[in-house]
Amino acid sequence: MKSRLSIQERLKDLRTERKLKLEELSNLTGISKSALGSYEADDYKEINHGNLVILADFYGVSLDYLLCRTENREQVNTPLMELHLNDETVELLKSGKINNRLLCEIITHGKFERLMTDTEIYIDGHATARFRDMNEGLEEQRLALIQKHRYVDGDLYSETLLAAQLEEEDFFCHITHKTWDSILHDIRKAHEHDIDSTPDFSLAKKMAQDIQNALKFPGDHLTKIWKVILNMLGIDFDKLPPDEQKVLKKVLAKSPVIKNNPLNFRRRRK
Repeated sequence: MKSRLSIQERLKDLRTERKLKLEELSNLTGISKSALGSYEADDYKEINHGNLVILADFYGVSLDYLLCRTENREQVNTPLMELHLNDETVELLKSGKINNRLLCEIITHGKFERLMTDTEIYIDGHATARFRDMNEGLEEQRLALIQKHRYVDGDLYSETLLAAQLEEEDFFCHITHKTWDSILHDIRKAHEHDIDSTPDFSLAKKMAQDIQNALKFPGDHLTKIWKVILNMLGIDFDKLPPDEQKVLKKVLAKSPVIKNNPLNFRRRRK
């Protein structure tokens, strides 16, 4: 996940958040579709001042936000004292050592407040007495059961009451871990198609699958190999003109690896 967005990415994000197509945005803003498309393209085109103001007003954001000079859409120049951040936290956020955008997504996730509440309950020991009372009550029942019915310590009934006793640390570490896992899973899912995210597939596995598929089709060995190679480059071998196919096969035939390959089924001259 990127730590900083470009102007192009921010403009595209704002548009997709509104679920607008370029043509629809053009009708609403009066800016041509081609201009809007060029503003979002990788080969960045300079945006004139008038269109910047129009887009900022349309999306309800500041020019600073549109130009990636701030991450704040509404909270502009909030006094630092209102955030109750200590010097070490501010220094860390300014250092660039962590991804502040990712941190913001974690904090604003719907389950983060629950995570913080459970964490605070555990750290401040608000439930310590309740856990102690519950465990002491269960232990009293267990000992009374053993004494009354002369059960051997370690039988099914005594072990059941023992298993029902729950340590405060085990409980809170479990539920906070579960909430944390859920937050991370949701954020990862939201960014799985980002351009900077690692694709969820094995290139080696895909290559092996392409080779297997190519070998199933009719044709000579060189043609099959070219199909695999060109497929990896996004080129359909079958759509190439015959003369280009012929040149490619002629070049590949010079390879000693291909000549000595056991998959080469050409009959040898006697």
